[in-house]
Amino acid sequence: MDAHLWNQAGARVPWSRAPPAGRVCGVKELVLDNCRSNGKVEGITAEFCNLELLSLISVGLCSVADVPKLDKLKKLELSDNRISGGLEVLAERLVNLTHLNLSGNKFKDISTLEPLKKLPQLKSLDLFNCEVTNLGDYRDSIFKLLPQLTYLDGYDVDDCEASDSDGEGDGVDDEDDEEGESEDFEDEEEDDDEDVVAEEEEDESGEDEDGEVNGDLDSEEDEDEEDEDEDEDEDPAAAKGEKRKRDVDDDGEDDEDD
Repeated sequence: MDAHLWNQAGARVPWSRAPPAGRVCGVKELVLDNCRSNGKVEGITAEFCNLELLSLISVGLCSVADVPKLDKLKKLELSDNRISGGLEVLAERLVNLTHLNLSGNKFKDISTLEPLKKLPQLKSLDLFNCEVTNLGDYRDSIFKLLPQLTYLDGYDVDDCEASDSDGEGDGVDDEDDEEGESEDFEDEEEDDDEDVVAEEEEDESGEDEDGEVNGDLDSEEDEDEEDEDEDEDEDPAAAKGEKRKRDVDDDGEDDEDD
């Protein structure tokens, strides 16, 4: 069982944490797929005044007689139940319905769908796996009966497949927003990666410059050391020269004395 709803803030709320009666007016989407029922709609009242999507897939429904008046409901999912008629209620209480999925139910005759003529906003109708689809002129008959329809079982009158935006109805804009946010996030990641690469290149160039400066300093120090060594090598020779000069001078003085 996967029962949940969406509130006006767009947050998904498990059915076990659904707001109490009197506070359900903020609920926009209600999904009760695969929940058990006694064959009729229960627990959904007119207090869900802002409800736009109601999904009751495979809950064992035999009748829609207890569907409340929901003026803002646009999309109704009733596939894989045991409904065979009684669609007058939908035409009376869901006047703004645009998408109706009756796939996998017990509709056998075109006449059982006539009440849907009173839904002027109805654009998409699905009847997959209903016996009525086995009729030879099924598609032509439905489009003739319901001229307001744009898509029947996902295709228009010219057998062109519905686009995602036309086929899914509400919620598509949210998906587009999510894709846009994802693209923005990817762009930000790319920008961050470029910044990191630029910083790394700057660091590498800085390291190269530091290496060159250090290399120049080392070269200067080596040259200074070599100059000092040369000076040290020259000093003993000069000292020896001075010693010889003194010795010669001393000898000259001795000769004069003699």
